[in-house]
Amino acid sequence: MNKEEILAHLPYSKPFLFVDTIDEIDETGITGSYTFDKELDFYKGHFKDAPVTPGVILTETMAQVGLVCLGIYLSGSAEGGLPGHVMLTSTAIDFMKPVYPGEKVKVVAEKIYFRFKKLHCNVQMLNEAGEVVCKGTVSGMVTNKMNG
Repeated sequence: MNKEEILAHLPYSKPFLFVDTIDEIDETGITGSYTFDKELDFYKGHFKDAPVTPGVILTETMAQVGLVCLGIYLSGSAEGGLPGHVMLTSTAIDFMKPVYPGEKVKVVAEKIYFRFKKLHCNVQMLNEAGEVVCKGTVSGMVTNKMNG
């Protein structure tokens, strides 16, 4: 499964799609990027007069790149067919720096394990200066159905 097929298989659309590119992907991990559009609705109220990207959105961005994209790749490769959905099951994220409207970030994820349809990864997000913005772990399950 190639990068374009993975992006096309994502179950998200704007304004809740937080993946612009997949730069590298293999059996051990993934690197991708996203630029936060200054016009995203949540910036209007988080925080007024000095907006920053909410931590839950940073977590979602890391999960979309580092868990969902990688999970689609791994499950499609393992089963040789159309991959299932990847559902987030747990996170443990530490936040070090803010991400402002208009910033581009890079997400780097390293597979810890993928077994019994569960994917567990170390993830980190870096700003354009190469500084770690947040890091931690994310886990999820690969399912064949959204409600299964």
